Amino acid sequence: MDFKLTQEQEMLVEAVKAFVEKELLPHEEEVDRADAVSPELAAQIRGKAIAAGFYAFNMPEEVGGGGLDYLSQALVERELSKVSWALHVFVARPSKILMACKGEQIQDYLLPVVQGEKIDCFALTEPGAGSDANSIKTRAVRDGDDFVLNGAKHFISHAGHADFAIVFAVTDSYERNGKKRNAVTAFLVDKGTPGMTVRRGPRCVSNKGYHTYEIFFDDCRVPASKVLGEVDKGWEVANAWLTAGRVMVAANCVGQAQRALDLALQWSADRKQFGQAIGSYQGISFKLADMATQIRAAELMTLHTAWKMDQGSMTDGEAGMAKLFASEVLGKVADETVQIFGGMGLMDEGPVERIWRNARIERIWEGTSEIQRHIISRELLRPLLR
Repeated sequence: MDFKLTQEQEMLVEAVKAFVEKELLPHEEEVDRADAVSPELAAQIRGKAIAAGFYAFNMPEEVGGGGLDYLSQALVERELSKVSWALHVFVARPSKILMACKGEQIQDYLLPVVQGEKIDCFALTEPGAGSDANSIKTRAVRDGDDFVLNGAKHFISHAGHADFAIVFAVTDSYERNGKKRNAVTAFLVDKGTPGMTVRRGPRCVSNKGYHTYEIFFDDCRVPASKVLGEVDKGWEVANAWLTAGRVMVAANCVGQAQRALDLALQWSADRKQFGQAIGSYQGISFKLADMATQIRAAELMTLHTAWKMDQGSMTDGEAGMAKLFASEVLGKVADETVQIFGGMGLMDEGPVERIWRNARIERIWEGTSEIQRHIISRELLRPLLR
């Protein structure tokens, strides 16, 4: 296998790295302290990302996106993640499932999102349905040319900035292997639709300024023309997005871990105790060696999995392995970085405690570590238990 990046990929990495250092990192501390990104700053980042050609890099060229392959997307995600989500989210990656748009939906939703004129959010999770997505209770009942939605969503990232939500609701049920299953449909629901309420959710210590929201539907009437994909086929729309998303989360984790290691290395060289740099002591140097080794393994696994996605040969289990391993490596590296910094690692005058806080959520969202282990083990055992 050829592990060398192409010249175009190397140039892309350098360009994104420069963008992060110039346009995003200078705002990180201010945003974290305020727990907010001002509309002016959000618009500034979005505009500069569009001008630089980074906006919607995950979307196909035929709809105006960057058209990057999955491996290149993972490289971009790795670099963007070296600043908090609150900022790099405005270098938008629209939900790829919008490629299921048809007819007027293309002009009303898909193209405006790719062009930066509209923002979407993905509304699946509910208070009683996190890891067990099949247990969602939000229902959509057909009424003439409309569907009437009732229910609630929570932990919906970025919904406060979104112009519309991609909402998943139960439209039917069926039995499979003696178990009742929900048939789910995806809907495009505009913010401001009567019966739809969006409000700020509980405050999270990870990624200050990147908020999650609750969305409530009370007899919210949505035209049948707003169905994304086909009625009762919502899982088919969702799964393609969720599986690929796990690989990109893995890339995010690699980038955060590398930033933490870079800080730990510099501190280990600069910090003096007992007359010499603390990095010269085995207790510290061995930590650095382990951190670097773990990050290299996570990076190679992530990039290999992204490459397999490009070949059309990646399995759900492989995506789960990348997400599981990279997120847990990030947790270890962030914790060791705090340990190397000592007391200063927990002070909010530097980025270390922020990286440590932000790292914790990566083992939870986009599928917990436990869910990834379930997916992996099920895939391993399936051929033997038939």
